[in-house]
Amino acid sequence: MSNSKITEIFNHVHDNAELSNEEYKTTEYIYNFLKSAGFEPVKFKNITGLYCDVGNWSGDYPLIGMRADIDALYQEVDGKLQANHSCGHDSHISMVIGAMLKIKDHKALVTRGVRFIFQPAEEVGTGALDVLKEGVIEPLDYMFGIHVRPIEEAADGYLSPSIEHGSAGSFEFKIVGNDAHGARPHLNDNAIEVGADIVNMLSKIHINPMVPSSAKMTKFMAGSKSLNIIPGSAECGIDVRAQTNEAMTELKAGVRNILSSIEELYDVKIEDLKESSIVASESNEEAIEVFRSAILDTVGEDYLLDPIVTSGGDDFHNYTVQYPELKGAMIGLGCDLTPGLHHPDMTFNRERMFTGAEVLYQTILNVPAE
Repeated sequence: MSNSKITEIFNHVHDNAELSNEEYKTTEYIYNFLKSAGFEPVKFKNITGLYCDVGNWSGDYPLIGMRADIDALYQEVDGKLQANHSCGHDSHISMVIGAMLKIKDHKALVTRGVRFIFQPAEEVGTGALDVLKEGVIEPLDYMFGIHVRPIEEAADGYLSPSIEHGSAGSFEFKIVGNDAHGARPHLNDNAIEVGADIVNMLSKIHINPMVPSSAKMTKFMAGSKSLNIIPGSAECGIDVRAQTNEAMTELKAGVRNILSSIEELYDVKIEDLKESSIVASESNEEAIEVFRSAILDTVGEDYLLDPIVTSGGDDFHNYTVQYPELKGAMIGLGCDLTPGLHHPDMTFNRERMFTGAEVLYQTILNVPAE
């Protein structure tokens, strides 16, 4: 396998980023690339994305899933709003295909059956759940993923056998009331003041202090060009995070209570409420051990890290939460990533993708036979 192929894939996907659930060209590119390389990819029926089976599916060996997320973020880059791969999904695609190409070059060594899954919509937290509905996860015994890590978590060339993500979620809603004249503040409830009260009340949610958590307003839009109007309505968003799924359940209940109380305290309604959430990791020790052995076999003990604990989230963990018998974990790849994930100018050492592909390939070889 030539590393130039990994670079070729990365450059194409990076330059042609697409938003969640809109990854049509990305799906076509991966599909056509794999077909031309001699694989038999299959597009998902109801969503973007695809999967491809490789290796031995006829024996009694464990069946392995390996996932790459394929969507990008929407953000301003050099003054232009656009789809942008600032979370590293372009590199994940490249590394997973790199592992596939290495399998193709060494078929005799691969006795396991492997299902490579190119999943859409990770950034909006729905992609893994949609893939589950496609029915391609049920036969699997293991589920592996990979994610590039910021330099604060992993220095260049270091790898962690698991990323222990927290649970992340959001509330999006409207405060709906009536506008009033600036000279008559008694005739309405100022949506900006209502929003300020929500912010203050969020800080009063108390859950177990031993579990990291946060709830904060991340979107608030009220008012207009007419500064003599007291706005009665606003569009709002709240980001919530907790390191465990149990703590997230508590935190979200607290937010719901606040929004319900706001309706009672003020002459406003909370409307168009939308909730979303990504579960916290529930990694499997056997899967972590497979990753650990693969890291040792490829880069050695000097570059092996402990599991990374982070408040960030990833919908990969829906696979193992929804299917507790599935042995899953996500590997963390240190690659001199700066200034940070989701920064519009995120950069990393692209040669580290070659390391990632090698470790993923070794992971497949190291899965126990029984």
